[in-house]
Amino acid sequence: MLINREIKNILSSVFDYLPVITLTGPRQSGKTTLCRKIFGNLPYVNLEDESIRSEIEYDPKRFLAKYPDGVIIDEAQRFSKIFSYLQVAVDDDRMTDATKRRYIVTGSSNFALMQNVSQSMAGRTAVLTLLPLSNEEILEQYSNVATSSLILNGGYPAVWTSGDTARQLLISNYYNTYIERDLRQLINVKDLHLFNNFVRLCAGRIGTEFNASALAGDVGVSATTIRSWISILETSYIIHFVPPYYANINKRLTKSPKMFFHDTGLATWLMGINTTSQLDVHPLRGSLFENMVVNELIKQKLNRGQQPQLYFYRDQQQHEVDILEEMPDGSLNAYEVKSAMTYRQDFFKHLTYIRDILGDKIVSTKVIYDGTQENNQDFDGIINFRSLRAK
Repeated sequence: MLINREIKNILSSVFDYLPVITLTGPRQSGKTTLCRKIFGNLPYVNLEDESIRSEIEYDPKRFLAKYPDGVIIDEAQRFSKIFSYLQVAVDDDRMTDATKRRYIVTGSSNFALMQNVSQSMAGRTAVLTLLPLSNEEILEQYSNVATSSLILNGGYPAVWTSGDTARQLLISNYYNTYIERDLRQLINVKDLHLFNNFVRLCAGRIGTEFNASALAGDVGVSATTIRSWISILETSYIIHFVPPYYANINKRLTKSPKMFFHDTGLATWLMGINTTSQLDVHPLRGSLFENMVVNELIKQKLNRGQQPQLYFYRDQQQHEVDILEEMPDGSLNAYEVKSAMTYRQDFFKHLTYIRDILGDKIVSTKVIYDGTQENNQDFDGIINFRSLRAK
């Protein structure tokens, strides 16, 4: 069963303007399935296949010449020099006015891809990101799913299309074959126990400010090692950071970013949470709920081909606003995230504070919670997370 992906609309229109699509995102997020569905007329090659990779490494020009109409090249970070040869092919097409070839390049390592894209493909490719399923996409197919199931399952398509009993097996396999094996090889991890402990401790710090020294002390390695490991998790779409909002105001503001996982299903598995009943009473359920909401805002923007600009606010007096969403004109939407199903008046306390501090720069304040909006028809500014739509 295929779940409708919102990004398909922008993906389908790219070739009207540019000859190359670069689609990045974590492994198992659905990149290959989506591209082969939309561009089924193009041949497909996967550079994880050693024989294909050897062929392209030996003679890239001859390899590309085999595909006069273009080709889908999957896991391109396995031969990141491909972009230099694509640049030549695209420029040749432009110079000769020949039949334009179309290329789709996908990859699951943001750093390896983007370094070469910026060097070779400026003005020739659209760069899009496909993250795991958004709530919007999941709820279109599974409209009655419980909130804790959304958090527990996360967004990897295979988890949703394989049934409830497959979750633990699929996520365990994802971790063992990709994070534990591939990532630790990239950074030459010698002690697997320490690395596993590090990843699990990261999951336990969801929604908190990143502190390399504190994490280093808990893991038993240096802060330099922690920063190296964090970098590889970030560029491989395991974790991401929301930076603090800096404003020219007379306040001492926090300087450390907050850490989140791209997939709450992976995070809950790392925490040892395997059932909704466990999750419902877990002390970090609120943090996981916030993680899900942050991810949703990011996914909705990326699925439109836009870049999200999310921040949080925290000062030394412990005033905090969970999400500040910056719009293209510099204005801000402020969100307070609450996992509760029952509304309380003090939910708006910090939103009122930030509006007083930043004034007209704040154009909208909303509380995002798990209750029913209908119960608060007389109160503006509170929405159920299922109704959340990025501006």
